[in-house]
Amino acid sequence: MSDFMKNEMKNSLKSWFVKTSICASLMAILTTLPAQESTPARSMEAWVTLADRSNLMARQNNQIFFGRNSGSGFPIIVDDRQSFQRMDGFGFALTGGSAQHLHAMSPEARAEILRECFGRGEGSVGFSYIRLSLGASDLNSFVYSYNDLPEGESDFKLEKFNLGHDHDDVIPVLKEILAIAPEIKIMSSPWSAPTWMKTNGKVRGGSLKTDCYEVYALYFAKYIEAMKEEGITIDAITIQNEPLNSNNTPSMVMRNTEQLEFLKKHLGPLFKARGIKTKIVLFDHNCDRPDYALHILSDPDAAQYVDGSGFHHYGGDISAMSLVHQARPDKNLYFTEQMVIERGDAKTIAIADQVKRLIVGCSRNWSNNVLLWNLAADPSNDPHTDNGGCSMCQGALTLDGDRVTRNLAYYVIAHASKLVPPGSVRIASTSPVESAVNLTTDEERREIMRATVVAQSNVLPNVAFKTPEGKIVLIVVNDTWSVYSGKVQFNGAFANFRLPPGAVGTYVW
Repeated sequence: MSDFMKNEMKNSLKSWFVKTSICASLMAILTTLPAQESTPARSMEAWVTLADRSNLMARQNNQIFFGRNSGSGFPIIVDDRQSFQRMDGFGFALTGGSAQHLHAMSPEARAEILRECFGRGEGSVGFSYIRLSLGASDLNSFVYSYNDLPEGESDFKLEKFNLGHDHDDVIPVLKEILAIAPEIKIMSSPWSAPTWMKTNGKVRGGSLKTDCYEVYALYFAKYIEAMKEEGITIDAITIQNEPLNSNNTPSMVMRNTEQLEFLKKHLGPLFKARGIKTKIVLFDHNCDRPDYALHILSDPDAAQYVDGSGFHHYGGDISAMSLVHQARPDKNLYFTEQMVIERGDAKTIAIADQVKRLIVGCSRNWSNNVLLWNLAADPSNDPHTDNGGCSMCQGALTLDGDRVTRNLAYYVIAHASKLVPPGSVRIASTSPVESAVNLTTDEERREIMRATVVAQSNVLPNVAFKTPEGKIVLIVVNDTWSVYSGKVQFNGAFANFRLPPGAVGTYVW
């Protein structure tokens, strides 16, 4: 995509957001003003994490009531008359290493932490989406595929295909999770094809041999069918994890022209022929290359097999997801990976920036989910592969036998997953960079309200959802250095709240 096309798309998108935000703000305020006197009292509960760790995703005892407008400043206007994408869930990668540590726990301790993570009752946080590696990832203790052969051998009929080492820990742990959360969404991503299918014959780097396109498509199909036999439904697959990164062990390069060819002539037709309903997701790499997905989506013969595109955020700007949405609003977007870490001895928790960047940023840029990397590791961040495995990838949970430590990533996802169940829909809410409407009383006629437009609302970063049960959930991030005294407007009533610096609040009514 040319620089001119990129700039035109960005300018068009910005113009659309400015116009719609002004209209939405004005309509939300004006249509609800008369209702202030008659709106019945409504309370809002708050779940807050404070930067000093004195509250960690803790429900607040003080009640917040909706009433008349008070105080200065612009409100966060939440408008459920405007809805956007449906949310599939929030969660983590269940890497081989994560499953290894969980499986090594005592049955009682493992059952307790899995109920906490994946349950939806009291004391649980409701993680609702899992990403698996299709074969080994760089957070396995060793590399394997489902069709490993001695050097020089091949198996084009995949007669020796088997789930192998997944039976050791991934599948048993998954079955326990499914017993707790049977509707959980599962996505799978390969780090590499079996070495005999690759140009370099190695687990690291190389590309898929052109004469192996057909058999590799069959490899995906057999994996999905084999997992189905285990009672595990794979909702979606990505074709290749980080297809432009050859530095991991394992890894495989797959350029957009190669992924287009593989998808259009092999993977898509095979899935269709075998009646496989698993969604196919493109790209699965950084936000600095939206052109990768757009190139494939521009081919109608390939696009017919595509559900959406996946993105990571180690490079580029998250708004790239909105650019892809603008070009192809009929296709879904997925946020499939981001590492979030902190020091083990940290006295504070830097949650504001991560929730702003990932929960708010991804959701406002049309992602159907938010997945972080990864669920669990030990105190040394093990296991990982040699020569390309991530030695700094801290888990959301640090597991030391049966001892559990909850880290930054756990709370980032919990602020969404606990109160925004799958099937929730993102709804409109004022953002800091959007234009806002200021209402003032006419100097001579007090019954007349005058409206003026300001360039930015200056509210805190936030995102709002409506749950299947009809509840409104608003996630607010105080990324400033001072206490924020703000207000929420909904259906003609206002709720005032205070959020300390560096804190995150999830508000429900």
